[in-house]
Amino acid sequence: MECFFHDKILKYDGSQLVSHFAYKNFGILGDSIVAFIGPCDVKTPALVDLEDARDGKFITSQNMLHFIVEHFTPDLNWAIACQRLLSSLIIDDIRADQPELNLIRRGNDIYDDDFKLNVSIATASPISCLIHTGVNINANGAPVLAKGLEDYKLSPQAIARGVMNRYVDEIRGMQKARTKVRGVS
Repeated sequence: MECFFHDKILKYDGSQLVSHFAYKNFGILGDSIVAFIGPCDVKTPALVDLEDARDGKFITSQNMLHFIVEHFTPDLNWAIACQRLLSSLIIDDIRADQPELNLIRRGNDIYDDDFKLNVSIATASPISCLIHTGVNINANGAPVLAKGLEDYKLSPQAIARGVMNRYVDEIRGMQKARTKVRGVS
């Protein structure tokens, strides 16, 4: 499992949620988590969430910290569990500097009371499972009540690096836990 932070602005429009995004753009082959900063503008036809698409919703944000995860396994249940792990790690990193915050995870979404901090989706391709999680940096113009990392005076680069490193450690730990046990009958 590799991680990479892309230090140039990159707009997320949904087309990045595709197999081999990390390889095609950054030369990272295999399971990966990459992060970048940029605006988000996902129009209704590009939404992966069928309920949101049916309701005519869209995703927009002036500036987000984006994570794209790819696991080369066809198990969408695994990807959804990893998506929720990623959201929990983001909460942990935000709380590391501000433990008094009452952040909670509802499914894959992160909230501070009624303020939403992120968007997230997990999906499958023919060869891998993919996760996109975008964390608001600046919540101005969001279509819902929202907060961003600027509201907590947090560095998106620091959050990205901390979350990615901990995510890789968690995945490696799960892989080790899986391989160190004997089967039972």
